[in-house]
Amino acid sequence: MDWTAIFVPTVPVTEIVVRGTLVYLALFVLLRVLPRREVGTIGAADLLVVVLIADAVQNAMGAEHRSVTEGLLLVVTILFWSYLIDWLDHRFPQLRLVNGPPQVLIRDGRILRANLKKELVTEDELMSQLREQGVDNAAEVERAYIEGNGKISVIRRRAR
Repeated sequence: MDWTAIFVPTVPVTEIVVRGTLVYLALFVLLRVLPRREVGTIGAADLLVVVLIADAVQNAMGAEHRSVTEGLLLVVTILFWSYLIDWLDHRFPQLRLVNGPPQVLIRDGRILRANLKKELVTEDELMSQLREQGVDNAAEVERAYIEGNGKISVIRRRAR
């Protein structure tokens, strides 16, 4: 067994950190500017996208790293940036780095189709989410929002 090949990096450590940083931040920005296509929970198609992205950027991040040390350093770099961005988002909420602002989907019982289209949410998906919250008809809703995390929140109309 070649212990040196297992633990001694074949690529400079700074290169691994820079590659991991560049790819993580590029993916973060790309995924942040795309519409929130995560109504409810993560689906099979979303998981497939994550796996394909991981495979597509593998060599760009690691320069075909061969040692365990290189792989672990790359993981630590990615986790560092993930933590830092979460921390910044928590510390400076006005930045809205992780979750965007809520978007109104229903106002005064009327479905705002332009906002559905902007968020890539179908009317069927919206109605499904409403039914899960015990609402049969959009007319029963004063406001419905798609939150930054993709969940739909509903404020019912008050009985008059």
